[in-house]
Amino acid sequence: MQTFKYFVSFYKPYKGMFFLDLFCAAVISAVDIAFPLIFGWCTGTLFLEGPDAIYHGLTWLIPAMLVMYVVKAACRYYVTCQGHIMGAKMETDMRRDLFEQLQRLSFGFYDRTNTGTLTSRIVSDLFDISELAHHGPENLFISLIKILGSFAVMLCINWQLGLCLGAVTLVMLWFSAVQNKRMEATFADNRKKVAGINASVVDSLEGIRVVQSFANEPLELQKFGKANENYLRSKEANYRAMGAYYTGNHFFQGLLYVTIVLAGGLLAARGEISIGELATFVLYVNVFVSPLEILIELTEMFQKGFSGFRRFEEIMKEVPDIQDAPDARE
Repeated sequence: MQTFKYFVSFYKPYKGMFFLDLFCAAVISAVDIAFPLIFGWCTGTLFLEGPDAIYHGLTWLIPAMLVMYVVKAACRYYVTCQGHIMGAKMETDMRRDLFEQLQRLSFGFYDRTNTGTLTSRIVSDLFDISELAHHGPENLFISLIKILGSFAVMLCINWQLGLCLGAVTLVMLWFSAVQNKRMEATFADNRKKVAGINASVVDSLEGIRVVQSFANEPLELQKFGKANENYLRSKEANYRAMGAYYTGNHFFQGLLYVTIVLAGGLLAARGEISIGELATFVLYVNVFVSPLEILIELTEMFQKGFSGFRRFEEIMKEVPDIQDAPDARE
């Protein structure tokens, strides 16, 4: 929890950009939720009337929809451009703080820490934080609005069909939580192995004169090969965990459509749902499923970014061996 609070503290200088980004994300979600309702009204009411009524309805409906999508496009531009800039600024702030902390740490810290691993923490560990800082809250916010909004509308259309959909989704969420734990461990191990490669490279190249003077190139190649192989094994374990996670979640998405066809067919046979309602329901299933895919991709982004942030936090918690007294003078 402390780690999460520390991460959130980096949003403080950019809270204006952050809340405007969330507002734009909410507008984008509202437009996506509104379209199936508009289409359902057209097919169920407007298009069943006479030609004059349809022409009259289209004269105000089409301009209104055009305005709606122009607003959505403007919001999408802000989210894509300014949102990424905000994430990049946060990453820059973290890298600045980390470098300042490294300047404060004592010789003892550098005696027990390899320079290559520090290079990894300053560069590659913080690389994914920019994407997480921007896409994390935004995608989570968009997904929650779309999932809750579309699910509420589907319950209003037909509560039996909506509950069937909800039951499959709960099983899918349980599966995701179990696999997420497995992925967390593999991403953390990945960071360590990257740091090991950096350490091996820095050690070898910094002492290249000594290495070549004593003809130690085969030994250095052996050391680097071991670090490189360990990284490969870590990546393989990582991709196996990701493969199980993605495969399982996409299988459950397929089950959602199977459930709709089965339950929708039974309800239609009993006359408890009309074909028009079923068609509108299917449109909302697409709105419901797309944010689930976003959340699946967000999990990988979160694990990459947060594993790097934890390693950043480890350095920031280091206390210098020598510190100024409270009454120290320049």
